[in-house]
Amino acid sequence: MKPDLDLEELLKLTRRDFLTTSASGIGGLALASILGQNGFFAPAARAGTGPMAVHVPHFPAKAKACICIYMEGGPSQMDLFDPKPKLVELDGQKLPDSMTKNVRFAFLQKDTARIMASHRKFEKHGQSGMEFSDLLPNLASCADDICMIRSMHTEQFNHHPGQIMMNCGSPLMGRPSMGAWVTYGLGSESDNLPGYVVLTAGRGTSAGAQNWASGFLPTSYAGVLFRSQGDPVQNLSNPPGLSAEMQHYGIDAIKDLNALHEKTVGDPEIAARIASYELAFRMQSSAPELMDISGEPEEVKKAYGIDREEPTIKAARGGGVGSYKTFAKDCLLARRLVERGVRFVNIFHASWDHHSNLDVELPWNAGMADQPIAALIKDLKQRGLLDTTMVVWLSEFGRTPLGENRPGYAKVTGRDHHPFAFTLWMAGGGVKGGTVIGETDDIGWGVVKDPVHVHDLHATILHLFGLDHERLTYRFQGRDFRLTDIAGNVVQAALA
Repeated sequence: MKPDLDLEELLKLTRRDFLTTSASGIGGLALASILGQNGFFAPAARAGTGPMAVHVPHFPAKAKACICIYMEGGPSQMDLFDPKPKLVELDGQKLPDSMTKNVRFAFLQKDTARIMASHRKFEKHGQSGMEFSDLLPNLASCADDICMIRSMHTEQFNHHPGQIMMNCGSPLMGRPSMGAWVTYGLGSESDNLPGYVVLTAGRGTSAGAQNWASGFLPTSYAGVLFRSQGDPVQNLSNPPGLSAEMQHYGIDAIKDLNALHEKTVGDPEIAARIASYELAFRMQSSAPELMDISGEPEEVKKAYGIDREEPTIKAARGGGVGSYKTFAKDCLLARRLVERGVRFVNIFHASWDHHSNLDVELPWNAGMADQPIAALIKDLKQRGLLDTTMVVWLSEFGRTPLGENRPGYAKVTGRDHHPFAFTLWMAGGGVKGGTVIGETDDIGWGVVKDPVHVHDLHATILHLFGLDHERLTYRFQGRDFRLTDIAGNVVQAALA
Protein backbone atom coordinates (compact mmCIF):
# COMPACT_ATOMS: atom_id res chain seq x y z
CA MET A 1 0.00 0.00 0.00
CA LYS A 2 1.05 3.57 -0.52
CA PRO A 3 2.01 5.45 2.62
CA ASP A 4 -0.47 8.26 1.94
CA LEU A 5 -3.49 5.98 1.25
CA ASP A 6 -6.41 7.45 3.26
CA LEU A 7 -9.19 5.59 5.05
CA GLU A 8 -11.71 6.16 2.27
CA GLU A 9 -9.45 4.51 -0.34
CA LEU A 10 -8.68 1.68 2.07
CA LEU A 11 -12.38 0.91 2.47
CA LYS A 12 -12.71 0.63 -1.31
CA LEU A 13 -10.50 -2.49 -1.27
CA THR A 14 -12.55 -5.60 -1.92
CA ARG A 15 -12.03 -9.08 -0.49
CA ARG A 16 -10.85 -10.14 -3.96
CA ASP A 17 -8.25 -7.33 -4.00
CA PHE A 18 -6.95 -8.48 -0.63
CA LEU A 19 -6.63 -12.11 -1.67
CA THR A 20 -4.96 -11.14 -4.95
CA THR A 21 -2.31 -8.96 -3.35
CA SER A 22 -1.61 -11.25 -0.39
CA ALA A 23 -1.43 -14.51 -2.35
CA SER A 24 2.15 -13.91 -3.42
CA GLY A 25 3.22 -13.39 0.18
CA ILE A 26 1.52 -16.55 1.40
CA GLY A 27 2.99 -18.47 -1.52
CA GLY A 28 6.44 -17.16 -0.67
CA LEU A 29 6.11 -18.36 2.91
CA ALA A 30 5.01 -21.79 1.72
CA LEU A 31 7.90 -22.00 -0.75
CA ALA A 32 10.39 -21.00 1.95
CA SER A 33 9.02 -23.71 4.23
CA ILE A 34 9.31 -26.40 1.55
CA LEU A 35 12.83 -25.33 0.59
CA GLY A 36 13.88 -25.29 4.24
CA GLN A 37 12.56 -28.81 4.82
CA ASN A 38 14.57 -30.04 1.86
CA GLY A 39 17.84 -28.54 3.06
CA PHE A 40 18.13 -25.54 0.71
CA PHE A 41 18.81 -23.15 3.59
CA ALA A 42 21.60 -23.27 6.14
CA PRO A 43 20.57 -24.84 9.47
CA ALA A 44 20.67 -21.51 11.29
CA ALA A 45 18.22 -20.05 8.76
CA ARG A 46 15.61 -22.72 9.53
CA ALA A 47 16.41 -23.26 13.18
CA GLY A 48 12.91 -22.80 14.59
CA THR A 49 12.22 -22.37 18.29
CA GLY A 50 11.55 -25.87 19.67
CA PRO A 51 13.85 -27.87 21.98
CA MET A 52 15.61 -29.45 18.98
CA ALA A 53 16.11 -26.19 17.07
CA VAL A 54 19.49 -26.09 15.32
CA HIS A 55 22.08 -24.02 17.18
CA VAL A 56 25.28 -22.49 15.90
CA PRO A 57 28.34 -24.17 17.50
CA HIS A 58 30.93 -22.24 19.49
CA PHE A 59 33.38 -22.47 16.58
CA PRO A 60 33.44 -24.13 13.13
CA ALA A 61 32.76 -27.85 13.51
CA LYS A 62 34.34 -30.79 11.72
CA ALA A 63 31.63 -33.28 12.75
CA LYS A 64 27.90 -32.96 12.15
CA ALA A 65 26.93 -36.41 13.43
CA CYS A 66 28.29 -39.23 15.55
CA ILE A 67 27.77 -43.00 15.46
CA CYS A 68 28.89 -44.25 18.86
CA ILE A 69 29.35 -48.03 18.98
CA TYR A 70 29.41 -49.14 22.59
CA MET A 71 30.78 -52.62 23.30
CA GLU A 72 29.49 -53.26 26.81
CA GLY A 73 31.59 -55.35 29.15
CA GLY A 74 35.19 -54.38 28.39
CA PRO A 75 36.76 -55.93 25.25
CA SER A 76 40.23 -57.37 25.81
CA GLN A 77 42.60 -54.75 24.39
CA MET A 78 45.67 -57.03 24.38
CA ASP A 79 43.72 -59.55 22.28
CA LEU A 80 42.38 -56.98 19.79
CA PHE A 81 44.31 -53.69 19.59
CA ASP A 82 47.38 -53.54 21.83
CA PRO A 83 49.88 -56.38 21.12
CA LYS A 84 51.95 -57.51 24.11
CA PRO A 85 54.50 -60.21 23.12
CA LYS A 86 55.96 -59.97 26.64
CA LEU A 87 52.86 -61.73 27.94
CA VAL A 88 53.90 -64.86 26.07
CA GLU A 89 57.34 -64.73 27.64
CA LEU A 90 55.93 -64.21 31.15
CA ASP A 91 52.93 -66.53 30.81
CA GLY A 92 52.16 -68.25 34.11
CA GLN A 93 54.34 -65.98 36.22
CA LYS A 94 53.18 -63.93 39.20
CA LEU A 95 53.33 -60.15 39.23
CA PRO A 96 55.39 -58.47 41.97
CA ASP A 97 53.25 -57.77 45.04
CA SER A 98 54.14 -54.09 44.75
CA MET A 99 52.09 -53.86 41.53
CA THR A 100 48.90 -55.31 42.99
CA LYS A 101 49.17 -54.31 46.66
CA ASN A 102 46.64 -51.45 46.61
CA VAL A 103 44.65 -52.56 43.56
CA ARG A 104 40.98 -53.55 43.75
CA PHE A 105 39.67 -56.20 41.37
CA ALA A 106 36.12 -57.24 40.61
CA PHE A 107 36.67 -61.00 40.97
CA LEU A 108 40.35 -61.83 40.54
CA GLN A 109 42.22 -63.27 43.53
CA LYS A 110 45.45 -61.32 43.32
CA ASP A 111 47.48 -63.45 45.73
CA THR A 112 47.39 -66.41 43.37
CA ALA A 113 46.79 -64.73 40.01
CA ARG A 114 49.20 -65.35 37.15
CA ILE A 115 49.98 -63.58 33.87
CA MET A 116 48.01 -65.01 30.94
CA ALA A 117 49.42 -64.79 27.41
CA SER A 118 47.36 -63.72 24.42
CA HIS A 119 46.92 -66.37 21.74
CA ARG A 120 46.19 -63.82 19.01
CA LYS A 121 48.48 -62.86 16.14
CA PHE A 122 48.99 -59.19 15.27
CA GLU A 123 49.95 -57.64 11.95
CA LYS A 124 50.56 -54.11 10.72
CA HIS A 125 48.03 -52.62 8.29
CA GLY A 126 47.72 -49.65 5.97
CA GLN A 127 50.31 -46.99 5.26
CA SER A 128 50.25 -46.14 8.96
CA GLY A 129 51.32 -49.65 9.98
CA MET A 130 48.65 -49.76 12.68
CA GLU A 131 48.52 -53.14 14.42
CA PHE A 132 45.35 -55.21 14.72
CA SER A 133 44.76 -58.76 15.90
CA ASP A 134 43.78 -61.53 13.52
CA LEU A 135 40.22 -61.30 14.90
CA LEU A 136 39.61 -57.96 13.12
CA PRO A 137 40.72 -58.37 9.47
CA ASN A 138 37.98 -56.14 8.03
CA LEU A 139 38.42 -53.34 10.54
CA ALA A 140 42.18 -53.53 9.95
CA SER A 141 41.57 -52.57 6.31
CA CYS A 142 40.32 -49.19 7.63
CA ALA A 143 43.54 -48.53 9.59
CA ASP A 144 44.37 -45.29 7.81
CA ASP A 145 40.97 -43.83 8.73
CA ILE A 146 41.26 -44.77 12.41
CA CYS A 147 42.74 -42.94 15.38
CA MET A 148 43.52 -45.55 18.01
CA ILE A 149 43.91 -44.46 21.64
CA ARG A 150 45.82 -47.12 23.58
CA SER A 151 46.22 -45.06 26.74
CA MET A 152 42.64 -44.73 27.98
CA HIS A 153 42.09 -44.92 31.73
CA THR A 154 39.26 -44.47 34.23
CA GLU A 155 38.63 -44.81 37.96
CA GLN A 156 35.67 -47.17 37.61
CA PHE A 157 36.27 -50.93 37.67
CA ASN A 158 32.69 -52.26 37.78
CA HIS A 159 30.27 -52.27 34.89
CA HIS A 160 27.37 -50.13 36.03
CA PRO A 161 29.36 -47.09 37.24
CA GLY A 162 31.89 -47.63 34.45
CA GLN A 163 29.22 -47.46 31.77
CA ILE A 164 27.63 -44.36 33.25
CA MET A 165 31.07 -42.77 33.51
CA MET A 166 31.90 -43.45 29.86
CA ASN A 167 28.50 -42.42 28.54
CA CYS A 168 27.62 -39.60 30.95
CA GLY A 169 30.94 -38.31 32.29
CA SER A 170 30.15 -39.30 35.88
CA PRO A 171 29.61 -42.59 37.74
CA LEU A 172 26.60 -41.04 39.50
CA MET A 173 23.11 -41.72 38.21
CA GLY A 174 21.00 -38.86 36.93
CA ARG A 175 23.53 -37.16 34.66
CA PRO A 176 22.85 -36.49 30.94
CA SER A 177 24.47 -38.81 28.42
CA MET A 178 26.94 -37.65 25.78
CA GLY A 179 24.30 -37.85 23.04
CA ALA A 180 21.95 -35.73 25.14
CA TRP A 181 24.64 -33.08 25.65
CA VAL A 182 25.40 -32.95 21.92
CA THR A 183 21.76 -32.56 20.89
CA TYR A 184 21.24 -29.99 23.66
CA GLY A 185 24.19 -28.01 22.32
CA LEU A 186 23.47 -28.31 18.61
CA GLY A 187 19.86 -29.43 18.13
CA SER A 188 18.87 -31.68 15.25
CA GLU A 189 18.66 -31.26 11.49
CA SER A 190 16.01 -33.97 11.22
CA ASP A 191 12.39 -32.83 11.20
CA ASN A 192 10.79 -36.27 11.28
CA LEU A 193 13.15 -38.34 13.42
CA PRO A 194 14.64 -37.84 16.90
CA GLY A 195 17.93 -36.02 17.16
CA TYR A 196 19.33 -38.90 19.23
CA VAL A 197 18.54 -42.54 18.40
CA VAL A 198 19.59 -45.73 20.22
CA LEU A 199 19.93 -49.19 18.62
CA THR A 200 20.73 -52.36 20.57
CA ALA A 201 21.90 -55.92 20.04
CA GLY A 202 22.76 -58.73 22.43
CA ARG A 203 21.76 -59.12 26.07
CA GLY A 204 21.39 -55.51 27.17
CA THR A 205 23.72 -53.31 29.19
CA SER A 206 23.83 -53.43 33.00
CA ALA A 207 23.30 -49.65 33.28
CA GLY A 208 20.31 -49.84 30.92
CA ALA A 209 18.59 -46.66 29.77
CA GLN A 210 20.80 -44.53 32.02
CA ASN A 211 23.40 -44.87 29.25
CA TRP A 212 21.28 -42.74 26.91
CA ALA A 213 19.24 -40.69 29.39
CA SER A 214 18.80 -36.91 29.39
CA GLY A 215 19.35 -36.61 33.15
CA PHE A 216 18.43 -33.13 34.32
CA LEU A 217 18.22 -31.85 30.73
CA PRO A 218 14.73 -31.69 29.17
CA THR A 219 13.60 -35.12 28.01
CA SER A 220 13.66 -34.04 24.35
CA TYR A 221 17.41 -34.66 24.46
CA ALA A 222 17.23 -38.27 25.67
CA GLY A 223 18.03 -41.08 23.27
CA VAL A 224 15.00 -42.72 21.66
CA LEU A 225 15.27 -46.50 21.62
CA PHE A 226 14.42 -48.03 18.23
CA ARG A 227 13.49 -51.72 18.11
CA SER A 228 14.61 -54.11 15.38
CA GLN A 229 11.24 -55.89 15.19
CA GLY A 230 7.66 -54.63 15.08
CA ASP A 231 7.06 -50.91 15.46
CA PRO A 232 10.42 -49.08 15.58
CA VAL A 233 9.13 -47.31 18.68
CA GLN A 234 6.55 -48.80 21.04
CA ASN A 235 2.97 -47.54 20.53
CA LEU A 236 3.94 -45.77 17.29
CA SER A 237 1.05 -47.27 15.30
CA ASN A 238 -2.51 -46.11 15.90
CA PRO A 239 -4.84 -48.55 17.65
CA PRO A 240 -7.69 -50.02 15.57
CA GLY A 241 -10.50 -47.55 14.94
CA LEU A 242 -8.44 -44.39 15.37
CA SER A 243 -8.24 -42.52 12.07
CA ALA A 244 -5.51 -40.06 11.16
CA GLU A 245 -8.03 -37.21 11.33
CA MET A 246 -9.15 -38.19 14.83
CA GLN A 247 -5.55 -38.45 15.96
CA HIS A 248 -4.78 -35.02 14.48
CA TYR A 249 -7.60 -33.38 16.43
CA GLY A 250 -6.51 -35.17 19.59
CA ILE A 251 -2.88 -34.06 19.29
CA ASP A 252 -3.94 -30.47 18.57
CA ALA A 253 -6.11 -30.46 21.69
CA ILE A 254 -3.29 -31.89 23.83
CA LYS A 255 -0.89 -29.30 22.38
CA ASP A 256 -3.26 -26.45 23.27
CA LEU A 257 -3.73 -27.72 26.82
CA ASN A 258 0.01 -28.19 27.29
CA ALA A 259 0.66 -24.69 25.91
CA LEU A 260 -1.78 -23.19 28.41
CA HIS A 261 -0.12 -25.13 31.22
CA GLU A 262 3.35 -24.01 30.10
CA LYS A 263 2.22 -20.39 30.04
CA THR A 264 0.95 -20.77 33.59
CA VAL A 265 3.86 -22.59 35.25
CA GLY A 266 6.80 -21.88 32.89
CA ASP A 267 8.17 -25.42 33.12
CA PRO A 268 10.55 -26.12 30.16
CA GLU A 269 9.69 -29.82 30.42
CA ILE A 270 6.22 -28.99 29.04
CA ALA A 271 7.79 -27.68 25.82
CA ALA A 272 9.67 -30.98 25.57
CA ARG A 273 6.38 -32.83 26.02
CA ILE A 274 4.70 -30.81 23.25
CA ALA A 275 7.64 -31.45 20.92
CA SER A 276 7.54 -35.18 21.71
CA TYR A 277 3.87 -35.50 20.75
CA GLU A 278 4.42 -33.66 17.48
CA LEU A 279 7.56 -35.67 16.64
CA ALA A 280 5.77 -38.95 17.36
CA PHE A 281 3.03 -37.94 14.93
CA ARG A 282 5.56 -37.21 12.17
CA MET A 283 7.50 -40.40 12.95
CA GLN A 284 4.50 -42.57 12.08
CA SER A 285 5.51 -42.23 8.44
CA SER A 286 9.25 -41.56 8.69
CA ALA A 287 10.30 -44.31 11.15
CA PRO A 288 8.83 -47.29 9.24
CA GLU A 289 10.45 -46.01 6.03
CA LEU A 290 13.77 -45.73 7.83
CA MET A 291 13.63 -49.28 9.19
CA ASP A 292 12.68 -50.83 5.85
CA ILE A 293 16.02 -51.76 4.28
CA SER A 294 14.48 -53.79 1.44
CA GLY A 295 15.32 -50.99 -0.99
CA GLU A 296 19.02 -51.09 -0.17
CA PRO A 297 21.13 -52.65 -2.98
CA GLU A 298 21.99 -56.30 -2.39
CA GLU A 299 25.70 -55.54 -2.55
CA VAL A 300 25.31 -53.06 0.31
CA LYS A 301 23.46 -55.56 2.50
CA LYS A 302 26.06 -58.18 1.64
CA ALA A 303 28.89 -55.80 2.55
CA TYR A 304 27.36 -55.28 6.01
CA GLY A 305 26.89 -59.04 6.39
CA ILE A 306 23.21 -58.92 7.23
CA ASP A 307 22.49 -62.42 5.91
CA ARG A 308 25.85 -64.03 6.67
CA GLU A 309 26.00 -67.32 8.49
CA GLU A 310 26.18 -67.05 12.26
CA PRO A 311 28.60 -69.44 13.98
CA THR A 312 27.16 -71.77 16.58
CA ILE A 313 28.46 -71.21 20.08
CA LYS A 314 27.43 -72.49 23.49
CA ALA A 315 26.60 -69.96 26.24
CA ALA A 316 27.77 -66.93 24.24
CA ARG A 317 27.88 -63.69 26.23
CA GLY A 318 27.39 -61.85 22.94
CA GLY A 319 23.64 -62.28 22.95
CA GLY A 320 22.91 -65.61 21.36
CA VAL A 321 21.16 -66.53 18.13
CA GLY A 322 20.38 -63.62 15.82
CA SER A 323 22.97 -61.17 17.16
CA TYR A 324 25.01 -61.23 13.94
CA LYS A 325 22.02 -60.13 11.86
CA THR A 326 20.76 -57.59 14.38
CA PHE A 327 24.13 -55.92 14.83
CA ALA A 328 24.77 -55.76 11.08
CA LYS A 329 21.35 -54.20 10.52
CA ASP A 330 22.02 -51.70 13.31
CA CYS A 331 25.18 -50.54 11.53
CA LEU A 332 23.30 -50.08 8.26
CA LEU A 333 20.47 -48.26 10.03
CA ALA A 334 23.02 -45.96 11.68
CA ARG A 335 24.14 -44.82 8.22
CA ARG A 336 20.51 -44.32 7.15
CA LEU A 337 19.82 -42.29 10.29
CA VAL A 338 22.78 -40.00 9.70
CA GLU A 339 21.69 -39.50 6.10
CA ARG A 340 18.32 -38.29 7.39
CA GLY A 341 19.84 -35.68 9.69
CA VAL A 342 19.95 -37.53 13.02
CA ARG A 343 22.68 -35.96 15.13
CA PHE A 344 23.75 -38.80 17.44
CA VAL A 345 23.33 -42.57 17.06
CA ASN A 346 24.25 -45.10 19.75
CA ILE A 347 24.67 -48.78 18.96
CA PHE A 348 24.91 -50.84 22.15
CA HIS A 349 26.01 -54.46 22.11
CA ALA A 350 26.35 -56.70 25.16
CA SER A 351 28.38 -58.38 26.26
CA TRP A 352 32.19 -58.46 25.96
CA ASP A 353 32.61 -59.32 29.64
CA HIS A 354 34.85 -62.35 29.18
CA HIS A 355 35.75 -63.52 32.67
CA SER A 356 36.07 -67.01 31.16
CA ASN A 357 36.01 -68.80 27.80
CA LEU A 358 37.88 -65.87 26.23
CA ASP A 359 39.42 -67.80 23.34
CA VAL A 360 36.00 -69.05 22.22
CA GLU A 361 33.66 -66.13 22.93
CA LEU A 362 35.91 -63.22 21.94
CA PRO A 363 36.30 -64.57 18.36
CA TRP A 364 32.50 -64.96 18.21
CA ASN A 365 31.95 -61.35 19.27
CA ALA A 366 34.71 -60.00 17.05
CA GLY A 367 33.27 -61.92 14.10
CA MET A 368 29.91 -60.31 14.74
CA ALA A 369 31.30 -56.76 14.90
CA ASP A 370 34.24 -56.73 12.49
CA GLN A 371 32.52 -56.87 9.09
CA PRO A 372 29.57 -54.51 9.79
CA ILE A 373 31.68 -51.80 11.42
CA ALA A 374 34.25 -51.87 8.61
CA ALA A 375 31.40 -51.76 6.07
CA LEU A 376 29.91 -48.77 7.89
CA ILE A 377 33.18 -46.81 7.72
CA LYS A 378 33.65 -47.63 4.04
CA ASP A 379 30.00 -46.90 3.21
CA LEU A 380 30.15 -43.50 4.90
CA LYS A 381 33.40 -42.74 3.10
CA GLN A 382 32.04 -43.76 -0.31
CA ARG A 383 28.98 -41.52 0.20
CA GLY A 384 31.07 -38.54 1.28
CA LEU A 385 29.71 -38.69 4.84
CA LEU A 386 32.79 -39.83 6.77
CA ASP A 387 34.33 -36.36 6.73
CA THR A 388 31.44 -35.07 8.84
CA THR A 389 30.39 -38.27 10.65
CA MET A 390 32.40 -39.45 13.63
CA VAL A 391 32.47 -43.20 14.33
CA VAL A 392 33.60 -44.17 17.83
CA TRP A 393 34.25 -47.57 19.44
CA LEU A 394 33.77 -47.35 23.22
CA SER A 395 33.57 -49.49 26.33
CA GLU A 396 33.78 -48.88 30.07
CA PHE A 397 37.26 -50.38 30.58
CA GLY A 398 39.57 -53.15 29.34
CA ARG A 399 40.83 -56.49 30.65
CA THR A 400 43.69 -57.54 32.91
CA PRO A 401 46.94 -59.12 31.67
CA LEU A 402 46.34 -61.53 34.54
CA GLY A 403 44.13 -64.54 34.06
CA GLU A 404 41.02 -64.53 36.22
CA ASN A 405 41.25 -67.16 38.94
CA ARG A 406 37.83 -66.71 40.51
CA PRO A 407 37.01 -69.31 43.21
CA GLY A 408 34.94 -72.13 41.79
CA TYR A 409 36.36 -71.84 38.27
CA ALA A 410 37.96 -75.12 37.17
CA LYS A 411 40.29 -73.38 34.72
CA VAL A 412 41.70 -69.90 34.16
CA THR A 413 40.32 -68.98 30.73
CA GLY A 414 39.40 -65.29 30.97
CA ARG A 415 40.43 -61.86 32.21
CA ASP A 416 39.05 -59.52 34.89
CA HIS A 417 38.09 -55.83 34.61
CA HIS A 418 40.98 -53.43 34.06
CA PRO A 419 40.45 -49.64 34.25
CA PHE A 420 44.12 -48.56 34.32
CA ALA A 421 44.91 -48.98 30.62
CA PHE A 422 42.63 -49.88 27.70
CA THR A 423 42.04 -49.08 24.04
CA LEU A 424 39.33 -47.17 22.15
CA TRP A 425 39.28 -45.79 18.62
CA MET A 426 37.67 -43.06 16.54
CA ALA A 427 37.31 -42.39 12.80
CA GLY A 428 35.89 -39.64 10.59
CA GLY A 429 34.39 -36.31 11.63
CA GLY A 430 37.70 -34.46 11.76
CA VAL A 431 39.65 -37.28 13.44
CA LYS A 432 43.27 -37.79 12.36
CA GLY A 433 43.30 -41.21 10.70
CA GLY A 434 46.26 -43.56 10.76
CA THR A 435 47.24 -42.33 14.23
CA VAL A 436 48.06 -44.24 17.41
CA ILE A 437 47.94 -42.21 20.62
CA GLY A 438 49.56 -43.35 23.85
CA GLU A 439 51.44 -46.43 25.00
CA THR A 440 51.10 -48.98 27.74
CA ASP A 441 53.88 -50.91 29.48
CA ASP A 442 55.20 -54.26 28.27
CA ILE A 443 52.32 -56.26 29.76
CA GLY A 444 49.53 -53.69 29.29
CA TRP A 445 49.16 -53.00 32.99
CA GLY A 446 49.50 -49.22 33.00
CA VAL A 447 49.87 -46.20 30.72
CA VAL A 448 53.43 -45.03 30.13
CA LYS A 449 52.87 -42.34 27.49
CA ASP A 450 50.16 -39.76 26.73
CA PRO A 451 47.39 -40.86 29.11
CA VAL A 452 43.83 -40.06 28.00
CA HIS A 453 41.08 -39.92 30.62
CA VAL A 454 37.37 -40.32 29.89
CA HIS A 455 36.94 -36.56 30.42
CA ASP A 456 39.64 -35.90 27.80
CA LEU A 457 37.84 -38.15 25.32
CA HIS A 458 34.56 -36.32 25.90
CA ALA A 459 36.23 -32.92 25.54
CA THR A 460 37.70 -34.07 22.22
CA ILE A 461 34.41 -35.37 20.86
CA LEU A 462 32.64 -32.13 21.78
CA HIS A 463 35.49 -30.14 20.22
CA LEU A 464 35.03 -31.95 16.91
CA PHE A 465 31.36 -30.90 17.05
CA GLY A 466 32.47 -27.28 17.45
CA LEU A 467 31.57 -27.21 21.14
CA ASP A 468 33.82 -25.94 23.92
CA HIS A 469 33.36 -28.45 26.75
CA GLU A 470 33.87 -25.70 29.35
CA ARG A 471 31.14 -23.51 27.82
CA LEU A 472 28.54 -26.22 27.15
CA THR A 473 26.79 -26.03 30.53
CA TYR A 474 23.35 -26.41 32.07
CA ARG A 475 22.37 -24.83 35.37
CA PHE A 476 20.79 -27.31 37.76
CA GLN A 477 20.33 -27.06 41.53
CA GLY A 478 22.42 -23.90 41.66
CA ARG A 479 25.40 -25.27 39.75
CA ASP A 480 26.53 -25.11 36.13
CA PHE A 481 27.01 -28.75 35.11
CA ARG A 482 28.89 -30.00 32.06
CA LEU A 483 29.71 -33.35 30.46
CA THR A 484 33.37 -33.16 31.53
CA ASP A 485 32.54 -32.16 35.12
CA ILE A 486 35.51 -29.99 36.25
CA ALA A 487 38.22 -31.68 34.15
CA GLY A 488 39.07 -32.65 30.60
CA ASN A 489 41.52 -31.53 27.92
CA VAL A 490 41.12 -31.83 24.16
CA VAL A 491 43.44 -34.51 22.78
CA GLN A 492 45.12 -32.41 20.09
CA ALA A 493 46.92 -35.39 18.54
CA ALA A 494 43.52 -36.85 17.60
CA LEU A 495 42.54 -33.84 15.46
CA ALA A 496 43.14 -33.83 11.71
